[in-house]
Amino acid sequence: MTTPLPFSFFPCLLLIPAICFTICHANSNLLCIQSEREALLKFKNHLIDPSNRLSSWVEGGDCCEWTGVVCHNSTGHVNQLHLAAPLSEPDGFATNAEWEAYNNSPLGGKINASLLELKHLSSLDLSNNDFSSIHIPKFFGLLESLTYLNLSGALFQGAIPHTLGNLSNLQYLDLGGNDLKSKSLQWVSGLSSLQYLDLSSANLSKATDWVQVTFKLPSLLELHLLGCGLEDDPSPTSVNSTKSLVVLDLSGNSLSSVPKWIFSLHGLVSIDLSGNSLEGPIPDYFGNISFLEVLDLSINFLNSPIPNSLYSLNRLQFLSLRGTELQGTISSAIGNLSSVTHLDLSDSQLSGQIPLSIGELSSLKLFDVSNNQLNGQIPLSIGQLSSLEEFDVSENQLNGQIPLSIGELSSLKLFDVSKNQLNGQIPLSFGQLSSLEVFDVSENQLNGTFPLSFGRLESLETLDCGYNLLGVVSETHFSNLTRLTTLAASHNRLRFEPNSSWIPHFNVNGSNWVTGILAQRISDVMPTWFLNLPTPFESLNLSSNQLRGEISYLNVRSSVDLSSNRFIGPLPRVFPTLVFLMLSNNSFSGSLFELLCNSSSGKLTEVLYIDKNLISGDIPDCWNHWQSLVLLNLGSNNLTGKIPPSLWRLNLIMLNLRTNTMFGELPSTLQNSPYLVMFDLSENHFSG
Repeated sequence: MTTPLPFSFFPCLLLIPAICFTICHANSNLLCIQSEREALLKFKNHLIDPSNRLSSWVEGGDCCEWTGVVCHNSTGHVNQLHLAAPLSEPDGFATNAEWEAYNNSPLGGKINASLLELKHLSSLDLSNNDFSSIHIPKFFGLLESLTYLNLSGALFQGAIPHTLGNLSNLQYLDLGGNDLKSKSLQWVSGLSSLQYLDLSSANLSKATDWVQVTFKLPSLLELHLLGCGLEDDPSPTSVNSTKSLVVLDLSGNSLSSVPKWIFSLHGLVSIDLSGNSLEGPIPDYFGNISFLEVLDLSINFLNSPIPNSLYSLNRLQFLSLRGTELQGTISSAIGNLSSVTHLDLSDSQLSGQIPLSIGELSSLKLFDVSNNQLNGQIPLSIGQLSSLEEFDVSENQLNGQIPLSIGELSSLKLFDVSKNQLNGQIPLSFGQLSSLEVFDVSENQLNGTFPLSFGRLESLETLDCGYNLLGVVSETHFSNLTRLTTLAASHNRLRFEPNSSWIPHFNVNGSNWVTGILAQRISDVMPTWFLNLPTPFESLNLSSNQLRGEISYLNVRSSVDLSSNRFIGPLPRVFPTLVFLMLSNNSFSGSLFELLCNSSSGKLTEVLYIDKNLISGDIPDCWNHWQSLVLLNLGSNNLTGKIPPSLWRLNLIMLNLRTNTMFGELPSTLQNSPYLVMFDLSENHFSG
């Protein structure tokens, strides 16, 4: 499920520094003032700059041309410093060099008071850096020209300096995402121009004056106090001083009831009370906040039906009641939410049917009612939701067939109806969903042939049709699935009939390629292309089939289960990071030496099952680099010789060597093994 970005009334204010950085910098024809250049160099000299971001800050240079510095285009005074570290992480395809550059990008060290020489500094952004060893400098309260101060996510520690309350011109203050605390917010009362305040993650559990102080700020538009340890406040039931507030975020606190004063703030556009301990029914009063566009009450203990008053909020765009204890049914009045784009009622106790009126929500992009107790059929009106991108009704008791009309949803990216009681065939019309990325119909009662039209879904990344009754699959089904990274088709009556010369075009370049085609009774030789893909799988489960042939190398990062097949030949080499290796109940032969004594193998392996094969010879004394191993099963083979000393040095929980022809005296230290709870050496020739 995709979670939208939090609502903010301040996108324009956030863009002002960036716009000025471009315009003011481009129009600056003046050299910077010498005293300000010297102040910046002193500031730089006390910083730690692993990636050399400030390499342009040099003696004699024009500081107005330096990275992150903006000067006024007529006076030459430094008025903005943009030194935030990059926020977004590299994607899964990033190189080691890109990750290293990202990790080295934050500035650290100390913040020198030379910044006080920048008398005209109006904007200071040090967000997302690493100042984990220092407090917010008290002298920041002397930067009287500041209108914008962003220290979010910079890992500052300690008490918030009350001197910040001297910044009477400040309009934007973001201290969120640090390790800060404050016993009182009285200092905030001095910020008479403040429009945006974010103290998220600060410990305000002792700041019992937070309501009285913040709601007296005459111009405050946004208040973000996420995860501040706030509890129920015995303050008055209404707040009369603040008429301007439009965004209120009190998520991740310890409130047990919705504060009544919220309902006197009729201008609110966004309310986030998610992740608290709210109990009892959802108050009807939310219906009186007629301008409301965002309401998030998710992850609470609300145990009432959805109040009718919520259905009257025709400006509402985002409604999340996920993870509550909602009861009752979804009213047909839900069709009145004509502006809603995001509707999440998942992980609750809703019953009854999905109303036909859901088709009236023409702006809806996300519909999630997963993990409830809904029954009946998926309404045909779903096909009217032309903007729908995510449809998740998984883990309910829905029955009937998948509506053909869903094939009309050209914007659909996620379709999840897993763990229901749906029957019939997968509609051919799904081949028209060119934007589809995730398709999950697992654990239903579907039947018939898997539609050939799926071969046209070039955007598909995840395909899960496990635990159904589906028929023949050929290479045509996968002809254009170049982005597929997860395939699960286990426990079906599935026949895979590809052409012998077929080479698939799956995208296994990512780090999450997973395949599961277990219990399919597939009888064939493992194809060469499957073993020689250029980049590794993340996980591979082909257990309980009738696959045969030899395997030289398993190009899988994390988990392999090939148990209960007909594989022959020597044991395969494995990927160095492999954690689980299950090769039980095959016909692998030869010795353990090549697998166990390869220095690149076993360092992260926790589970090794090679029982019920034809492995012969001694167990080699190569266990020193298998230090992560906890479960070892070599039973029912043709192993001989003694148990090697290095095996006893492992912290095994389970050891099974039964039904071999091994011999020798068991060491006396065996009884002192601190972790071993399951131990089977029966049907051998041991003594002692």
